[in-house]
Amino acid sequence: MLDITQLNASLSMPVLADMSQCVPFPGVRSSAASPFPLAVVHPQPVVTWRVTRSCNLNCLTCLSDSRPQKFGSELTTREGLALIRDLAAFQVSRLLFAGGEPLLREDLLEFVAYGRQLGIQPSIFTNGTLLNQEMAGALKRAGLHSVTILLEGIGREVDHNRGVPGAFNAVLEGYENCQNAGLDVEIRTPLNRWSYRELGAILEFVERMEIRKVVFSHLVYTGRGSNPKDALTHEETRRALDVLLDRAEDFAGRGVGIKIATDENHADGIYQYLRIARRNPMRAAAPYRLLQNSGAGVMGAGVGLAGIDSLGDVHPDPYWANYSLGNVRESSFSEIWGKSTDPLLQGLRNRLPLLKGRCANCRWKQTCGGNLRVRAEEYFGDPWMADPACYLTNNEIGKETADRVEAMEDDVLLSEQAA
Repeated sequence: MLDITQLNASLSMPVLADMSQCVPFPGVRSSAASPFPLAVVHPQPVVTWRVTRSCNLNCLTCLSDSRPQKFGSELTTREGLALIRDLAAFQVSRLLFAGGEPLLREDLLEFVAYGRQLGIQPSIFTNGTLLNQEMAGALKRAGLHSVTILLEGIGREVDHNRGVPGAFNAVLEGYENCQNAGLDVEIRTPLNRWSYRELGAILEFVERMEIRKVVFSHLVYTGRGSNPKDALTHEETRRALDVLLDRAEDFAGRGVGIKIATDENHADGIYQYLRIARRNPMRAAAPYRLLQNSGAGVMGAGVGLAGIDSLGDVHPDPYWANYSLGNVRESSFSEIWGKSTDPLLQGLRNRLPLLKGRCANCRWKQTCGGNLRVRAEEYFGDPWMADPACYLTNNEIGKETADRVEAMEDDVLLSEQAA
C-alpha cells in the first residue's frame, strides 16, 4: 500500500536520515536501481484469512465470489484456533480476517482475542453493514487493531451494487460506530470505471464526513469483479492519480487530517516520486528511500503477503484463489510457507530474473517487484509477463530518465551534507 500522505510528509533530509537508521529488514543488500542502497530480507507475511465465503450481501463486483448462503467444509473453530497458534509461532505479526463477511462467523471475536493474546495484530476487512454499536464495542474489547470498510462509491450506486436498499447508510453508521468505539478505521474504495467518474465527489464526501483515512484500490482481476474492461485505461489512471495527489497536497496545506492511500499498483509510488522529482528534485530523495522500504520485492505476493481461504487452502496472496500451495488441514501454514518447493512460490521470491516484457528491462523493477504477478497471470496466463495495469510510459521506465533524476538528487545530497 502506498500512503500518499506519508510520502508527502517524508520530504525532508531529517526524515531520510531517520529512515537510514531504522531499516526494517536488515540482511540481504539490494542496491542495483537505487542511489540509496537498501538492506532487506524476506519478512514473515501479512496473512489474510478469508474465514468464510458467506456474506449478507451479493455485490456485483465481489472480488471473492461470496454470496448470502452457507458454504460447507469451512475451517472449524478448533481448526481456526490451531491455525492462529501456528501463525503466532511462525512470528506472523498481522492477521487480516476477511470473507465473504467475516462478522457472520460467530467465533470471530474468539479468533480476534486469541490472536491478540498470542501477539498477533488482528484486523478485519468488512462490508460495514453489520458494525452496530454492540459489535464495534465487542471488537474493541477483544483487542482488534483496525477495521477496513469497503465502500464502492457514494449514494444509490452502493445500494445498487450490493443489491440491498440502505446499504450505503449502513456503512456510514458502521464507520461512526467504529470511531466511537475507539477503533482504528479506514474506508477502502475500488478505483475502477464507476468510481473514476465520481472521484472528485468521493473526495469531497470524505472531507465532509471527516473520514480519517481512505484507500483507493486498483482493480485485481478476481471473483465477480474480474473483468479487465472494468479497469481504467492507463491515461485515466494517471489522471486519477493526479487528482488524488493534488487533493492530498491540498489537505496537507490546509491542515486537514485526512490520509489518502492507494493499493494494488506499485507503480503509484514511482509515479508520485517522478512527479515530485520533476517539480522539485531537492524534495525527491526522502520519498525515494521510503519507496525502497515498502517495495513489492519485500511486501509482494509469496514474500510479504499470503492468503488462506475458508477451506484452509494457502495461496501466494489473497487474490490468487486459483492456485493452492497446500492446505492447513494437511500441513501447517508454517510448513507450507517456510519449506515449500512450489515453483510459483519460489519464483515469486526470486522474481526479477523471470520478468518478461516491459517489466524485464524496467528501471524500477527492484522498487515495484514487477507489480502484481497475479494480474499478469490472469490477463496473459503467464505470471511473469508485464503487469497490464502498469501505466508508466516507456520514457519513465527507461534508465536515461532515471539517471537524470538520480544525478539531481546526488547534487542535493552533497550540498546538504556540505551545509
